[in-house]
Amino acid sequence: MKLSFQDAYASGARQLERWCHWAVRSRLPAIMRAAKTIRSHWDGVVRWFESDITSAIMEGFNSLFQAAKSRARGYRNHGYFIDMIYLTGAKLDFRTTLTRHTK
Repeated sequence: MKLSFQDAYASGARQLERWCHWAVRSRLPAIMRAAKTIRSHWDGVVRWFESDITSAIMEGFNSLFQAAKSRARGYRNHGYFIDMIYLTGAKLDFRTTLTRHTK
């Protein structure tokens, strides 16, 4: 069952859905519980297959945004906060811009 799950997960959402149907019919409590957990989070599972973005990546972005939020304290409006998010998250290289204008 474990190996078939790995194959189904590697194959995509349709195969994983078939594995869930098979797992529920297996009557093995741990496998049934795993299939029900996957089904309860189905939208997120399918979204991962479409975008390859995990919660770890999103947590990384969140830490960047929190750093921008702490830098943006004292600014007059939300626009400055949004600008800080773009500047922090985009990882722009300003060195090339500065060297071009200083010559």
